[in-house]
Amino acid sequence: MLLLALDTATPAVTVALHDGAGVVAESHQVDARRHGELLLPAVDRVLREAGVSLDAVTGFVVGVGPGPYTGLRVGLATAAAFGAATGAPVHGLCTLDGIAYAAGQAGLEGPFTVATDARRKEVYWARYADPRTRATEPAVDRPADIAGQVAGHPAVGAGALLYREVFTDVPDGMPEHQSAAALAALAAEKLVTGGEFLPERPLYLRRPDARVPVNYKVVTPR
Repeated sequence: MLLLALDTATPAVTVALHDGAGVVAESHQVDARRHGELLLPAVDRVLREAGVSLDAVTGFVVGVGPGPYTGLRVGLATAAAFGAATGAPVHGLCTLDGIAYAAGQAGLEGPFTVATDARRKEVYWARYADPRTRATEPAVDRPADIAGQVAGHPAVGAGALLYREVFTDVPDGMPEHQSAAALAALAAEKLVTGGEFLPERPLYLRRPDARVPVNYKVVTPR
């Protein structure tokens, strides 16, 4: 097994190579505006550090979100292209699941909430029974609207840090953004145990900003 994991659904541009036993090499950079610029050099750096070629990879793991459209599509398109070029399968995982798994690696047992910054004064979030078990579907909401649902349990992620008035228990040392190393480790577990993956399609949770205008004047001949 040799899994190349990547995720661009959060401000982190994160890539890791996992051999089924552990992470062989990884790259992690936080820059919300340069996903497209940083991702391929990060992949190249990870493969060179591990001393393997892309053709040696037996599977690709990609975070499918939720996340903003511009960043999220970079990782998904790249993973799809790698899969098409090599013939290796592409495994989709919820980005929040990767952060939850990383929280477990940092010592958090559960239950807890994962919340990332969705911008527009909202968060992408989900509740977890434990680091491997998501208890609710991913959602996007204003923090104040979910205060009752997240009260009484710890929370992790950039969204939790941003809205401390709602997420009042944010333990120290927990992940803020996605980690491809955690995502790869979670995927490796699922492949061994027969766990389920998601289609490599983006999980946006929002309607697109661009819409077809209504009541516009037709200027072409009929």
